[in-house]
Amino acid sequence: MPFSASTRTTASARSTLRRWLLPVVVLPVVATLAVLAYAWPAARIAPRDVPVGIVGTGQASQRMVEHLTSAQPGAFDLHVYADMRAARSAVKDRDIYGAFDVTPQRVTVLEATAASATVAQSLDLAGKQTAARLAEPVAVQDVVATSADDPRGVVFSSALLPLTICSILIGATVTVLGGGRSRWKALVAVAVASAVAGLGTYLVAQGLLGALPHHGVATWAALSATVLSMSLTAAGLARVIGPAGAGVTALVMVFIGNPFSAVTSAPSLLPTAVHHIGQALPPGAGANLLRSTAYFDGHAAGGHVVVLALWTLLGATTLLLGRRAAPVPAHAAREVRGAAEVRGRSAA
Repeated sequence: MPFSASTRTTASARSTLRRWLLPVVVLPVVATLAVLAYAWPAARIAPRDVPVGIVGTGQASQRMVEHLTSAQPGAFDLHVYADMRAARSAVKDRDIYGAFDVTPQRVTVLEATAASATVAQSLDLAGKQTAARLAEPVAVQDVVATSADDPRGVVFSSALLPLTICSILIGATVTVLGGGRSRWKALVAVAVASAVAGLGTYLVAQGLLGALPHHGVATWAALSATVLSMSLTAAGLARVIGPAGAGVTALVMVFIGNPFSAVTSAPSLLPTAVHHIGQALPPGAGANLLRSTAYFDGHAAGGHVVVLALWTLLGATTLLLGRRAAPVPAHAAREVRGAAEVRGRSAA
């Protein structure tokens, strides 16, 4: 009997340990990793091969090239354009973030705050430093500006996180409510909910706040496609592994996809690995696609559309074809527990 009491005490201690392991150990570790995922990329923001144009090949332009390459080695990927018109077209096509035109009269900086306000500030600073060295005036031209109602792009960047969370909830909820019934109905439900969520987001961001001023239908489609890719991912994983699928999707999309998306800066300002990971996930691809549709007439949207389409296809395939592991019947679970108790008493 004393041995049996000791066994019960040990079992009770183990049960208590398991019960407190999640809130005391696991969740603080998750919180620490979440802070690291969001704070580390932000602390490492710096220009890394940012595509920038140089107008002309004269001595003044060469001095600008020398200044940019010596002051910040590896910061800019320089492209030469014959004239200002060609450089402007490249900015509008999202081939470059901006350009410099240095003449004996002035230093002209072309920028696109709609592409990245952070990069635009870096170009402003470089232009002013060059103008100061040459004792010339500097002129700044914003080729593609953000909306006057959202000059800093705050609305644009603030919408991504809640959109990501709600996308995951849509997918997981449809799967849970649908149970084991028609998967095609679940697919249609997710698609309809994504379109409605995209429309609602657009009506708030543009109709109420004026932050997405151009190409309304294309912008709505971009928002809906972003929601759909994440919703179907969550729905498919929830179908296969149960409610934990929503947690896995949140881990990937919220704790990796969002901080790596560069929505508040630019992909070229993040560490190289973070840059590529972020643009391969729906939050990063969706944010850049939204910039293209809302401000750049769809230029440079192709790669982001492909990323969203692949995630959508992966989620839909998992939802329609994935098989969930059969749950253990209640009576079988009781028999297993009973057998374990008998073995425990025998050992005692």
